[in-house]
Amino acid sequence: MKIWFITGASRGFGALVTKRALAQGDAVVATARNLKAITDRFGEHPNLLPVALDVTDDTQAAAAVKAAIDRFGQIDILLNNAGFGLMGAVEEATASEIEAVYRTNVFGLLNVTRAVLPVMRRAHSGRILNISSIGGYRGAAGFGVYSSTKFAVEGLSEALHDELAPLGIHVTVIEPGYFRTDFLDSSSLSVSGNIIGDYEATAGKVRTIAAGLSHNQPGDPQKLAEVLIAFAEAPNPPVRLPLGSDTVAAIEKKHAQDAAILAEWRTVSMSTDFASA
Repeated sequence: MKIWFITGASRGFGALVTKRALAQGDAVVATARNLKAITDRFGEHPNLLPVALDVTDDTQAAAAVKAAIDRFGQIDILLNNAGFGLMGAVEEATASEIEAVYRTNVFGLLNVTRAVLPVMRRAHSGRILNISSIGGYRGAAGFGVYSSTKFAVEGLSEALHDELAPLGIHVTVIEPGYFRTDFLDSSSLSVSGNIIGDYEATAGKVRTIAAGLSHNQPGDPQKLAEVLIAFAEAPNPPVRLPLGSDTVAAIEKKHAQDAAILAEWRTVSMSTDFASA
């Protein structure tokens, strides 16, 4: 039996993974800001420990980890799923909107990860799955601030992967594309209220597209949850796991664009080293 610690477990990917983990006999420490949302969704289960957790509060993170250890004795898999989006041009986003999304998506992930790591280090084993996004691999108009938080998650995950591998702890950043969840709804996506007309053809266009895409996304969240449950047993997990045909296409397109930049600008790029003796 594996012990999962899942943030944002009351809905979305977190809830789907929680349901499947319990169904296969694993135990889950299911956390969310609203404890009732977890109990309403999953009811009573002998392998379920619902814990109230605002990931932006490091004291709550430490208390949630202690509750997990008191109940189950260990944490095998940390799924950092809690987070939300912010849509709007970079200039349109206010300081408070930017701070809020960073506080959850970046600092919240750090709070929980740093609270869990002493447990995993003592055991010399464990897995950390950090939910990023297609937007963590390439930025796009309308999602610049949100993408920047996921770029941070990517960088942190790569560093953690290298730091923790010698200790028997695997770290993978999960990169979903557009999946048919409530991410584009107001419950998961904040939209900047400050609208600048000059961005109508870029960030403004994205607002319109996103409204039509909500609940029509190509990705099947049930399949993603199944993949993550199976992936937790992968003997040699990669540092990143792209999920969704749109993510694969975006990565391939960015690779091609970067290759073209290197080809065109190679001489300039190589010119800044000290001259060889």
